Amino acid sequence: METESKIRKIAFIGDYLPRKCGIATFTSDLLTSVAAEYPQTQCFAVPVNDVEKGYEYPSVVRFEIEEQDLSSYHRAADFLNISNVDIVCVQHEFGIYGGPAGRHLLALVRELKMPVVTTFHTLLREPNDTQRRVMQELIAHSTRLVTMTERGHQMLQDIYRAPSVKIDLIPHGIPDIPFVDPNYYKDQFGVEGRVVLLTFGLLSPNKGIEQVLNALPQILAEFPDVVYIVLGATHPHELAERGEAYRLSLEILAKKNKVEKSVIFYNRFVELEELKEFIGAADLYVTPYLNEAQITSGTLAYAFGAGKAVVSTPYWHAAELLAEDRGVLVPFGDSGAIGREVCGLLRDATRRNAIRKNAYKLGREMVWSNVAHLYMHSFEQARLQGASLSRKLFATKTLDQQPRELPEIRLDHLSRMTDSTGIFQHAILTVPNFSEGYCTDDNARAFILSTLLDELKEEPAHVGTLSSTYAAFLNYAFDNKTKRFHNFMSFDRRWLDEHGSEDSHCRALWALGVAVGRSPHRSFQIMSGQLFAQALPVVTEFTSPRAWAFCLMGIHEYLRRLSGDRSVSQIREALIDRLMDIFDRASHPDWPWFEEALSYDNAKLAHALILSGCTNGHQKAFDRGIQALRWLAGVQTSENGHFRPIGSNGFYHRGGTRSNFDQQPIEAQAMVSACLEAYRATKDTWWYDQAQRAFDWFLGWNDLGLELHSVNTGGCHDALHVDRVNANQGAESTLAFLLSLAEMQLMQNAVTVFSEPAL
Repeated sequence: METESKIRKIAFIGDYLPRKCGIATFTSDLLTSVAAEYPQTQCFAVPVNDVEKGYEYPSVVRFEIEEQDLSSYHRAADFLNISNVDIVCVQHEFGIYGGPAGRHLLALVRELKMPVVTTFHTLLREPNDTQRRVMQELIAHSTRLVTMTERGHQMLQDIYRAPSVKIDLIPHGIPDIPFVDPNYYKDQFGVEGRVVLLTFGLLSPNKGIEQVLNALPQILAEFPDVVYIVLGATHPHELAERGEAYRLSLEILAKKNKVEKSVIFYNRFVELEELKEFIGAADLYVTPYLNEAQITSGTLAYAFGAGKAVVSTPYWHAAELLAEDRGVLVPFGDSGAIGREVCGLLRDATRRNAIRKNAYKLGREMVWSNVAHLYMHSFEQARLQGASLSRKLFATKTLDQQPRELPEIRLDHLSRMTDSTGIFQHAILTVPNFSEGYCTDDNARAFILSTLLDELKEEPAHVGTLSSTYAAFLNYAFDNKTKRFHNFMSFDRRWLDEHGSEDSHCRALWALGVAVGRSPHRSFQIMSGQLFAQALPVVTEFTSPRAWAFCLMGIHEYLRRLSGDRSVSQIREALIDRLMDIFDRASHPDWPWFEEALSYDNAKLAHALILSGCTNGHQKAFDRGIQALRWLAGVQTSENGHFRPIGSNGFYHRGGTRSNFDQQPIEAQAMVSACLEAYRATKDTWWYDQAQRAFDWFLGWNDLGLELHSVNTGGCHDALHVDRVNANQGAESTLAFLLSLAEMQLMQNAVTVFSEPAL
């Protein structure tokens, strides 16, 4: 019966028949069912090909994706965006998409302009870091999430932090098979007068067929008329890797157990109509799978919905579906238990028929026509939401979910601290301290800030003047003879050092890289690019881990615009290896860190590996960065849950007592920036919460409950002491606050723009 819907076009992404796999069958059945129930809605498929020549698809397939070709996913997104598709329905299973943990799929969903509804066919209880990141980003880019079991609903929340409000529970669809006597079908397969046990599905070693073969002697001793039918072709991946070795081993086992006359192998992939006849002929259905971590089984759903008495191991889907006398569960790998339970059901016709009826009754809710309506309801919800709920990170209403309103960006104190030469290092209260002069460290930070303010379009004329001042300072600080940056300059413009520190040199490189990669001003790009090229090579001689980290930050920004620079990429690889090496040598199970102490600007070390590992495809570097930053976040969390940076009054040496004061703004800024980068890379909102928590330190969410930033000027106090804030508002602290504020604002702007529905 036709049902009205405002949705006019739906694209289904996943495998598709005639490809031989469970996802292909599911996608084909779902599309066909939705199209049948809603004939006014155009449905088409976008399948993924795992072979070079693809498949002989039906006309409903409109576009094909090559599994390992990343550009193919981008092209698919372009096709869907220009095709006026209302909803995209994604079937997710890690193994059917290209890239580590199938992350090529993310390249597609990131670019889609319409709501995405994702069905999860596999949910892992203990995903590795790559699988977790893929899942969390896919969840973030999906408007609605579909799981087929209650356990799946809970796992999405508990393991992957998916919001409950966007999860729909829709059972696996099944064909509408009548509840008939199995003897009606048996003559078609030459098993009339016999008791039929059935297992069907693609064969692979995890299916546990050998457990049933080992149980058969026990079963046949009491019921000699039993025949065991194993229906299904060998899984294509198993066939490609090991051929028919598994099937052959099963045949050998059957002969060894002397049950070969009671076992029939049908080595083929059958179409639905014939499959229904096989299921109809079964007296008992057996799923002896060896692993509990299977959240969905289409074969189980089909047999269960047809009203078959099922004997199964307690994998997740079976444990849930067969509860309350709807089937029988046996331990994993226990052929004796399979034999006992099969014999028990064959002896007790009353119990067997009661189980059949219970299963069939629940199965009526699972027929494809009903499932199609449930999916369309999910699609309608997605359409009304307009854009992904998870993209609307800042649209929630309750205080515990929404970020606190960011302070206004004020440049009064920054301007006061800057003269025609550069920004002064220190202040006496809010008055610039001329006697302490200037430094490259602070002017580099100020140049980064001015570039971010350009992105935010804050006071363009004024910010342009400030940018020119800081750029000129860095240009003047570079010594063409030594190829190093000076650091300290007196008020009368005399350099006070032969060359600066490794850290200050690399902060300058970082700032220059930001200008190359982000500045809208061509003059800044050119000047910074030329200076960057001259100053970079010497870094290979440096030994400071923080210098390496700052340099990696600059390289990342530089390569945003000039990604083809091979020499710069080679230096990046070398610096990544160095940071990885010191991490591996210094870290311990209770101290996963780069050094034996936490000192200053700590989060930058982890930040550099997260950033470089993510953009460079260096998985181990990324994983170490995430591991280190997560540990650091825990170390810098107080008993009351607020951010507590490592104090500079003694720092924190492994095995020693950490210093809680004097807390420095630079530590909060480093944590804000690193956690925002982790959030961008993983789409895990926990990282955004950590960034917000670190930023809130400036606003009074700290050990003393005192604000460090100045509402009136935009400046920031130099430290949080044990009993007070430091009254002075120097350059480092003020820049730390303003950089944190600018990064938080850029993130909010990006998410807000992305989440607003198109007009």
